[in-house]
Amino acid sequence: MKRDIITIDEQKCNGCGACIPGCPEGALQIIDGKARLVSDLFCDGLGACIGTCPEGAITIEQREAEPYDEYQVMIKRIIPKGKETILAHLKHLKEHGAETYLKEAVECLRDSDYPEAGEIIRSIEQPTAPIQGGCPGTLSRAFSPPRTAHAAPVSSALSHWPVQMHLMNPQAPHYRGSDFVLAADCTAFAMGPFHSHILSGKTLGIACPKLDQGPEIYKDKLISLIDKAEIDTLTVVVMEVPCCRGLVKLALDAAREAKRTIPVKMIQISIQGEKQFEHWVSTSADAV
Repeated sequence: MKRDIITIDEQKCNGCGACIPGCPEGALQIIDGKARLVSDLFCDGLGACIGTCPEGAITIEQREAEPYDEYQVMIKRIIPKGKETILAHLKHLKEHGAETYLKEAVECLRDSDYPEAGEIIRSIEQPTAPIQGGCPGTLSRAFSPPRTAHAAPVSSALSHWPVQMHLMNPQAPHYRGSDFVLAADCTAFAMGPFHSHILSGKTLGIACPKLDQGPEIYKDKLISLIDKAEIDTLTVVVMEVPCCRGLVKLALDAAREAKRTIPVKMIQISIQGEKQFEHWVSTSADAV
């Protein structure tokens, strides 16, 4: 069957093993110094491991793969590892909205002879179960936006179209000599004054390092913006969640491979829309 499943770029993977704890299903192992997907059967394709990779080597692709088997994952990989792994796996399924897998996992746990099965099932069925682990970027949180007595109209600072990195043409004249902003998709929604505080006077490209396909295409376009459009600066705007750091790495890789040298700035936004920090980033090989 054709389905979503992770793929690992062996050229980028340095074998650090940071992805292994992010996959309680046990689909990943370090073999010959590289992270490997050892079985399609154990990869659910939800991508919890992506945000843990410091090299941005893991992405999701759609290809022919053996169907994921939640029952086998629970029996062979999850339950034998104990309570914390069981909780992390169930939370992972719940946060990604994988209701069918979650139901299968709970039924498997209920049918097992695991001594704490009842406690775990009650915990996961709570709306706000205090379970550790999983991808921070998918953790459901609610908060109230600040209230203002008189909200002033906000003007758009967008000066061109399209803005999605797959659709944009780096040779379009509006990029020539501009200050370019590469923004994670969620940033403008989280930060109210994004247009006035970040975008004003700049050109824009948006991307999601976790969900978008073809990150190498993005890197090539950034290199073209640097070398051919001769942009003056590159500002990368990301959310505080770990998977967003892949966008910073993508920009730094492009800056290192480009023939021209330009300054690269990183801005990080909290999930409540606050600017957490803003600084120029070194393009040396050990940055980010």
